[in-house]
Amino acid sequence: MKTDDFDYYLPENLIAQTPLSNRSDSKLLIMNRDTGNIKHDTFKNIINYLDTNDVLVFNDTKVIPARLIGEKIDTKAVIEVLLLKEIESDVWECITKPAKRVHIDTVISFGDGKLKMKCIEVLDEGIRRFKLIYNGILLEILDELGTMPLPPYIHEKLNDKDRYQTVYAKNSGSAAAPTAGLHFTNELLKSIKDKGIECYFVTLHVGLGTFRPVKVEDVSKHVMHEEEYFISDEVAQKLNAAKRSGKNIISVGTTTTRVLETVYNKYNEFRSDSGSTNIFIYPGYKFKAIDSLITNFHLPKSTLIMLVSAFSTKENIMNAYNEAIKNNYRFFSFGDSMFIKKIK
Repeated sequence: MKTDDFDYYLPENLIAQTPLSNRSDSKLLIMNRDTGNIKHDTFKNIINYLDTNDVLVFNDTKVIPARLIGEKIDTKAVIEVLLLKEIESDVWECITKPAKRVHIDTVISFGDGKLKMKCIEVLDEGIRRFKLIYNGILLEILDELGTMPLPPYIHEKLNDKDRYQTVYAKNSGSAAAPTAGLHFTNELLKSIKDKGIECYFVTLHVGLGTFRPVKVEDVSKHVMHEEEYFISDEVAQKLNAAKRSGKNIISVGTTTTRVLETVYNKYNEFRSDSGSTNIFIYPGYKFKAIDSLITNFHLPKSTLIMLVSAFSTKENIMNAYNEAIKNNYRFFSFGDSMFIKKIK
């Protein structure tokens, strides 16, 4: 299977640059997982496609203001750092630009020295490990000095940083938003729960696995970076009960999917679990945990379009993407939504 098999042409004007004023006004493409049949609607009407046999699972990770602009203490060269994940106490793995200027013992200062970062390890692909030096609470410092780590294809300024968070974001640690959840409002969630539909939360802190492009020709040769996840015992038992009773487990986003499939592959059931996952899902993978998937429209040749292709078929997904383009759907992080629904 070739990476080029997952390529498609997208007009640049369909790359969403800003969020809609109302989250749930985004378009919604509903696709039958098996047949590929398509229907168009608006996301706020997703409740019409849900019933009490459905269970929704969300990723409650919270994006940190992880993009920092600083300068080298010795040369004053401007360096951009994107915090990816904390390896141990105050030691972070980061993407740096320009990486060639950052070596072992390089010290970068941010905010007139409120935060300093000393390079302690040089890794491939612009990745560096830094020891963070500061006084106070790191998240408060990042709130002051950092900006939201928007993807590089977004060129517009984000006026409200909360719009790159889900309304249910809780556990800080992500370098990118779980964007399928951006369409939900508190009002819509209340309506869903009032309809008797169960809603549960797991955590996956989105890291380099989302940013890293597939550079190999053969899909199977691509290696995913690890991302931290957590699922509680209470949620695991509720999901096991839902499975036993034949309910439809709907994953909100590819990140939620990665948690649920990781855990189910490990134990052949849901269990309380935490750790790192580098699960890479592409066509040929047999899903065990989830039945339906709510997701955005993903970049060409990305691991995410491979995952959704595995969930249905590559032909169904490419056809749906072409339909979305014909109907002027907005793509990627601030774009519109797709509901790949298993009809039981």
